[in-house]
Amino acid sequence: MSTKKKPNIVFILVDDLGLHDLSVTGSTYYETPNVDRIANEGTVFTQGYAASRVCSPSRASIMLGQFTARHQITDWIGAKSGTDWRSLNRNDKLLPATYNHVLPKNDTTLAEAFAANGYKTFFAGKWHLGAEGSWPTDHGFEINKGGWDKGSPIGGFFSPWENPNLENTTAGENLSIRLGNETANFIEKNKDSTFLAYLSFYAVHGPIQTTEKHWAKYRKKAEEQGIKDSGYEMERVLPIRTVQDNPIYAGLVQQMDDAVGIVLDKLKQLGLEKNTIIVFTSDNGGVASGDAFSTTNLPLRGGKGYQWEGGIHEPYFIKVPWMTSTKQVDYPVSGTDFYPTLLDLAGIPLKPKQHVDGVSLKPLLEGTEIEARPLFWHYPHYGNQGGEPASMIREGDWKLIYYYEDGRNEMYNLATDPGEQHDLWVQHMEHGKILSTKLIFFLNDVHANNPASDPVFDAKLATKLHQQKIDVLLPRLETQRQKFLSPDFQPNEAWWSSKGTKD
Repeated sequence: MSTKKKPNIVFILVDDLGLHDLSVTGSTYYETPNVDRIANEGTVFTQGYAASRVCSPSRASIMLGQFTARHQITDWIGAKSGTDWRSLNRNDKLLPATYNHVLPKNDTTLAEAFAANGYKTFFAGKWHLGAEGSWPTDHGFEINKGGWDKGSPIGGFFSPWENPNLENTTAGENLSIRLGNETANFIEKNKDSTFLAYLSFYAVHGPIQTTEKHWAKYRKKAEEQGIKDSGYEMERVLPIRTVQDNPIYAGLVQQMDDAVGIVLDKLKQLGLEKNTIIVFTSDNGGVASGDAFSTTNLPLRGGKGYQWEGGIHEPYFIKVPWMTSTKQVDYPVSGTDFYPTLLDLAGIPLKPKQHVDGVSLKPLLEGTEIEARPLFWHYPHYGNQGGEPASMIREGDWKLIYYYEDGRNEMYNLATDPGEQHDLWVQHMEHGKILSTKLIFFLNDVHANNPASDPVFDAKLATKLHQQKIDVLLPRLETQRQKFLSPDFQPNEAWWSSKGTKD
């Protein structure tokens, strides 16, 4: 460690980025040289998980060091629950559970813990953890650039956008680049202090937008790699993307990576690299179904909103400049673990009553072991992407999924079947019951919120609606995919109104 008393921390959180949406994690289509630098220079946690399959719960778990069932922000804030769910004209077996809509004020957030120990604290980008009164500056961040109620960039990724905490200054400015510059400016102004800079991108969440230059680059690349006749198949509830060849999404990924490069270059320019810890992760899986159907998480099953690995298994990199020997860790870790890990690395006393579900990963970074423990997920809701209300436990190589609609269990051995294609519940029911007992005990212990049956559910209508997804939605998605890849594709003009922006 350098002579500075405590290390700086840069925490980079990307929205809706799938495990395989980076070149360093296997994508041959997307290009992410700057994020790759973090992985290559730091430690890659190959079994890294988000604490939820959707955004707000996962983000709350990072801030609080707790599993979602405990803090009870179990869905994205703003999602309907209870009988209000029917207003969406859905037809489902269950009414989604109620949930907390703000970060609890009585908890001590990650930012508050660092601020109490002399750190300058800065937030840029997506917050989505409560309305005014529960914004970043209400939970330990001194400066907030762009964090507010909303979970998507209102107005899009090119200025003018609608955001009360991020003014418009340059017409056509790219939002990811702006957030990168705001973070770099904060670092420069506080280079002689000790700081926590939390860069929370709105990308790569929808709307899926990029510049004409990036679209053309990745359309050509898809053509060179060979455009497949089909890019979708039916999953259990919705069609799901099976190929990475969306040139608009690829450009959006590159814009995020370019912004990461701005921050990394600033750290190097200021000579802060050797005393700055960098974290890089995502809040949930890539959007393969629902919303924009923009990427695929294969060979993992599912994506954002899903109960399978594609919804929760994430890029999870920690670069500690003075810990360079451990390049890869295969121990299962969670977003809940960042809180105690960063405190430990900064030499700040841990707060075990706060980050009760997280553990410090410092021993793993040092090349030693920590005690095995189970991980828990709780999502008593329906997602926009086809996921089903369920709770899960992972312990060792085994993952059990409990479904609230019918009380059934699925169980997978992730060591032999990471794509979750072979349900082993029947063959290994004895072990499954042990996992089920642990899951139920945990949920009861934290007073988890649960869904309720909907007495107006119409089974015949459900069958009809599902068939429409096969007969209408699936062909429409294939047509749209080919349209995006057509040389004469002409999107809404606002999609690339930032030709003059350096991105």
